Amino acid sequence: MKTDIQIAQEAVLEPITEVAKQLQISEDELELYGKYKAKISDDIMEKIKDNPDGKLILVTAINPTPAGEGKTTTSVGLGQAFGKLGKKAVIALREPSLGPCFGVKGGAAGGGYAQVVPMEDLNLHFTGDFHAITSANNLLAAMLDNHIQQGNELQIDTRSVVWKRCLDMNDRVLRNVVVGLGAKTDGVVREDHFVITVASEIMAVLCLADDMKNLKERLGRMVVAYNYEGMPVTAADLKAVGAMAALLKDALKPNLIQTLEHTPAIVHGGPFANIAHGCNSVRATKTALKMADYVITEAGFGADLGAEKFMDIKCRMAGLAPDAVVLVATVRALKYNGGVPKTELNKENMDALQRGIVNLEKHIENLQKYGVPVVVTLNSFVTDTEKEISFVRDFCEERNCEFAISEVWEKGGEGGIALANKVLDTLEHKESHFKVLYENDLSLKEKIEKVAQEIYGADGVDYAPAAVKQLKKLEELGFGKLPVCMAKTQYSLSDDPSLLGRPKDFRINVREVYVSAGAGFVVVLTGAVMTMPGLPKNPAAFNIDVDENGVITGLF
Repeated sequence: MKTDIQIAQEAVLEPITEVAKQLQISEDELELYGKYKAKISDDIMEKIKDNPDGKLILVTAINPTPAGEGKTTTSVGLGQAFGKLGKKAVIALREPSLGPCFGVKGGAAGGGYAQVVPMEDLNLHFTGDFHAITSANNLLAAMLDNHIQQGNELQIDTRSVVWKRCLDMNDRVLRNVVVGLGAKTDGVVREDHFVITVASEIMAVLCLADDMKNLKERLGRMVVAYNYEGMPVTAADLKAVGAMAALLKDALKPNLIQTLEHTPAIVHGGPFANIAHGCNSVRATKTALKMADYVITEAGFGADLGAEKFMDIKCRMAGLAPDAVVLVATVRALKYNGGVPKTELNKENMDALQRGIVNLEKHIENLQKYGVPVVVTLNSFVTDTEKEISFVRDFCEERNCEFAISEVWEKGGEGGIALANKVLDTLEHKESHFKVLYENDLSLKEKIEKVAQEIYGADGVDYAPAAVKQLKKLEELGFGKLPVCMAKTQYSLSDDPSLLGRPKDFRINVREVYVSAGAGFVVVLTGAVMTMPGLPKNPAAFNIDVDENGVITGLF
């Protein structure tokens, strides 16, 4: 059986100028990055701004398991299937992060015969967006420490610096560091920290900004520290906005590539869904909606994280409203949720399926709270039995969900036609009455508890003493009307990754709260979630190589 990278390398790609013609974009309107990648210019976005919007379809999933769910694969395959049916569709996805690519998760280009290409470019440096974000983040950090060194006119309390440096790599030893060691001219000694680039607030800001003017406004609002009186110091106070914006000028423009079947794919931005808001950029989604009749986008990890933040943060801020949601599951993952070890998942096990399907049930209930029609799709494996598939189909239809099998990994767009037809039927016959889960005027605690109880199924929330003080301070500073961005493990509906299925009788533990004032939300850290991941004992990097002809192997 061919690997994903073999399939991608054997594909015959169309020049990106030809792919762009599907969207009525001329070569002169693209900013080319070689033959197969391009940035969509501001001129195009201005030209299409009055076009009617297409239908917005969100792809999400049950909680991820080692068995795999295939959310991006489904998104890509569904876009290809729309193409097979003669529909004008665009896929809008996030860019992969280097950290997980070399760690354990791998890339984010889809899989099998439902991939976006060039796969190696996308999973590695792509068009340099993440490097630009890393540079802007660390420029601000350098200007902050330089300000302190040069007399500290803003009276920054070095014990209250909240801006962290970043790196697009999983590197646990950088989580907690000391800077400024050495001579007096080497800076003021203080504790500092690194986050992975996808957790940088600049990533969130870039993905929520409407245009350059809005980007600069958001950059300026970012809180970098507090002064000795406890008041926030911002990037605008440090006079860093213009230089950061210059670094981000090109990164703000969405990227255009293609699928294996030449369906246009706009891939832009990539905030993590467990520690940030987990969606591709607002600019990419809005641009896609003006270019196509159907836009397939996705949100990171399970629906309890990515979909919740897509609805309550991205849609709220950008004025977007999804017309339908595709919820991805696999028989294998449901059995894993039912307590079957990974080595036993190939065997039919109706008892385990019945125990594990409660995870799917909770996600269906959650999505229906937003008033959007839901289509459940089972990403097909050859080991699935008809009895198992029938059980899942009946379970979904009893809960007012459409159901379809997806075979896109094996068959590409052809394998997604059943799903595409279900989605089209749903769009035609079921109206979306989208609404957010909570209103802005609730207190921060009320918002946190609403998500914890209604989405996660928790009995309540426990706050560390530090978190209680932070919440009070943020309310006093005027940040209480912002939405909350819950930072939680992706592996469970709870904040304990070992609790599979549909946990009951648990509470969410909030250990820290801080504001991302530029992005426009309050981040709530729960459980033991990390903003700088580490590499596993046997990282994917062990298997990645390049031969003397420049052919990369081992990416997945």
